[in-house]
Amino acid sequence: MTTLDDRTSYPTGPAVADVSGPSRLAEPDETISAEELQLAARNHGIPLEALRYDVTPAGLHYLLIHYDIPELDPAAHTLTIGGAVDRPLTFTLADLRERPRVTRQVTLECAGNGRALLHPRPVSQPWLVEAVGNAEWTGTPLAPLLREAGVDPDAVDVVFTGADHGVERGIEQDYQRALPVADALREEVLLAYEMNGAPLLPQHGAPLRLIVPGWYGMAHVKWVHSVELRTEPFEGYQNAVAYRVRRDADDPGVPVTRIEPRALVRPPGFPDFMSRRRVLRPGPCTLDGRAWSGHAPVVAVEVTTDGGQSWAPAELDPADAGDFAWRRWRHEWVASPGRYVLGARATDASGRTQPVEQQWNRGGFANNMVQRVEVVVPAE
Repeated sequence: MTTLDDRTSYPTGPAVADVSGPSRLAEPDETISAEELQLAARNHGIPLEALRYDVTPAGLHYLLIHYDIPELDPAAHTLTIGGAVDRPLTFTLADLRERPRVTRQVTLECAGNGRALLHPRPVSQPWLVEAVGNAEWTGTPLAPLLREAGVDPDAVDVVFTGADHGVERGIEQDYQRALPVADALREEVLLAYEMNGAPLLPQHGAPLRLIVPGWYGMAHVKWVHSVELRTEPFEGYQNAVAYRVRRDADDPGVPVTRIEPRALVRPPGFPDFMSRRRVLRPGPCTLDGRAWSGHAPVVAVEVTTDGGQSWAPAELDPADAGDFAWRRWRHEWVASPGRYVLGARATDASGRTQPVEQQWNRGGFANNMVQRVEVVVPAE
């Protein structure tokens, strides 16, 4: 990793750090900037009407691409496992495809989902609530590969390096994230080469990516080519600086890890083009959506039609897709003329429930406050 204070290669010119600004909060009356709009154009969310699909089509699944999509040749791509191991190993994609093949439905959510709804707003990728998707990921489990390599008893972190390269907050880097050894050895963690039964698309990490069920998206390293075990905690930027819940710039914070419980409403009726407010005809209506959590299975969803003043239980579909996939919920409602604010909140088996109000932090991470869907029911 290169620190951007090193200007020895450019004695009379600018440093790479000069293109990378510090993190900041938006001013009270500041609108979305051109830089944020550019990020939003590159990194799209799921259209909320696509919550109707049990498995999100690849083109509708949310994207967060930190740097550029790298140009990689699947035939030449290799994965190395090294560091604090007994036997360093190298695998081609063909080698990995010959190993035991597993398919799992896993819901991925960006850690910054909901950031743009916070006040004050952290200036970054301006997610509302759409940074989520549920896909079928096919690959081979990571744990047997680590066991074959022989994990050093003193190893504490497993570092995954992707092929995407850029500069962030003054640090030039390959995208790298680490998992504690115990989490990397979970049997459900996959090295995936297919999404929804087809080879990975370039934007989704082709030819190989990591899938860490239950964790926010920053852990699911795309374009992965290196796995390194270390006997000291990993202090790379994406672990030690980014993706930490902190109250202010001096707070060391706590790391972002597992997905907080969330339920989303699939907006009923039809939308206004600009505002996305919904128009719904009077009469019986089935409200529905999806709910998920990375801590424990979702056990209850409640629905509000009055902006959180009252709540009613929803019916949950069976969890046939497993503990790491979202569940559909539904609630019968009779819509009479008026204006409404719909929302839903999930509770998981660990006792965590979505908050109605924001839980602010400087990076805008893990903001799972209840969604607000404005609905107008016109008189007949």
